Amino acid sequence: MSGKPFISIIVPVYNTEEYLECCLDSILSQDFTDYELILVDDGSTDGSGAICDRYAKSHAQIRCIHQPNGGHTCARQNGFLASHGDYITFVDSDDWLAPGMYSHMCQIAMETHADIVHCNFTAVMPHKEELCAVPFPPGLYDKKQLIQTVYPSMVYTGVYFKFGIAPRLTNKLFIRSLIEKYLFLVPHDIVVGEDGPVTYGAMLGASSVYFCEESYYYYRSNPTSLCHHMDAGRIAENHTMFETYRHAIDLDGNPAVLRQLQYFYVYQSLLTFVPVFREMCADSREFKRLFLTECVNTDIKEAFAAVPVKDITGIHNKLYAFCVRHKLWWLFRFFLMH
Repeated sequence: MSGKPFISIIVPVYNTEEYLECCLDSILSQDFTDYELILVDDGSTDGSGAICDRYAKSHAQIRCIHQPNGGHTCARQNGFLASHGDYITFVDSDDWLAPGMYSHMCQIAMETHADIVHCNFTAVMPHKEELCAVPFPPGLYDKKQLIQTVYPSMVYTGVYFKFGIAPRLTNKLFIRSLIEKYLFLVPHDIVVGEDGPVTYGAMLGASSVYFCEESYYYYRSNPTSLCHHMDAGRIAENHTMFETYRHAIDLDGNPAVLRQLQYFYVYQSLLTFVPVFREMCADSREFKRLFLTECVNTDIKEAFAAVPVKDITGIHNKLYAFCVRHKLWWLFRFFLMH
């Protein structure tokens, strides 16, 4: 294609041969055509790379990059470096789009010049679908309205744990200069939760945001994906993610967001601790060492001290949080074993 496209659509691809054609066909069937589609094959070992090459050969607006496996963030960053669009958006290669998504969202971007255009999305699970919608009325929000209406419940709505704005990058259009500031702050070794620092950093950096009422993006919730695999390395990854939030967000200048993130840190820690420490129950000494190390980590210690146990849902989560707050490694281990 010639000339600069209005949007660059970046699709990281890794071993999604089963779903990839559905994803790409949903993009190619969009009635908005002023785009470039950049496929980043992240060292796939199945037939995904060949599918990317076949589509790129058949469609002028598609370019394909092949790279050694470097992870989702690395693929997104390299896709951005190869892009030229005024606006940037991302699609995960096992998801798909509803017809008319980009014609509607790009028209809004052209008319309002919003830094971010956001649509709702639908989570598709094996036996049900769930609409994931923001709790804010649709329309354009300037900076004053963002400060008054959106930021106070952007990360945490007050319901444990429900995001005000889901951290996903894929249901949003970002003006190029804004996403560039935050995309490269994320280290490549964050496998789960890498969207959050970028999304929330960009939301706080935006001058205006438009919320669409429609749900255009379909997210395939796959129980075999990386986000469901837990091991001890995930604990260290949490630390990296929490540090990345500090780089992406001026937490001193946004105390309300810091408060919300503390709820998220508790949620994320419990989500990780339970499966990881359950696997370690047989080794009492190592369990104790690692558990106590986590309890005194600055981010975790402050978060569990700031979040009342009563605000955490589920009796088991309440008990686990009590154990972390009071460094009761033996009681935490007992709960996990029974």
